[in-house]
Amino acid sequence: MGEGDTFVNAVLGAVATVVLAFLPVSPVLGGALAGYLQNRGRSDGIRVGAISGALATVPLAFFGFVVVGLFFFGVEVGAVASVLFFAVFAGVFVYTVALSAIGGYAGVYFREEYLD
Repeated sequence: MGEGDTFVNAVLGAVATVVLAFLPVSPVLGGALAGYLQNRGRSDGIRVGAISGALATVPLAFFGFVVVGLFFFGVEVGAVASVLFFAVFAGVFVYTVALSAIGGYAGVYFREEYLD
C-alpha cells in the first residue's frame, strides 16, 4: 500500500466498496479511498477509482447471482429473462465504475486540498 501502487490501491477501494455495499454510494466511497491512497494527480485518481469499481463488480455480481438464484430456484428462465438480466448487470457495471471514478477524483482532490 503506497502512493502510486495502482493495483493495491484499486483492490483496497474494491474491498471498501463491497464492505459498504449496503450504502447506495459505496462505489463513491471505495473509489475515494483508492484515489486518496493513489495521490498522483486527478487523472490517476479517476483511473484507479474506475479500476476499483471494475474489481468490485465481480463480488457484487456473485452475490447478485446467489440472491437471484435463491429467489428464482426452480423457475424456468427463458431467453428474454437472460437478456434482461445481462442488461441489468451491464447497467450495474457502468453505475459502479462511473461512481468509483468520481470517487477517485474526489479522493485525490480531498488529499490535495486539505492534507498537502
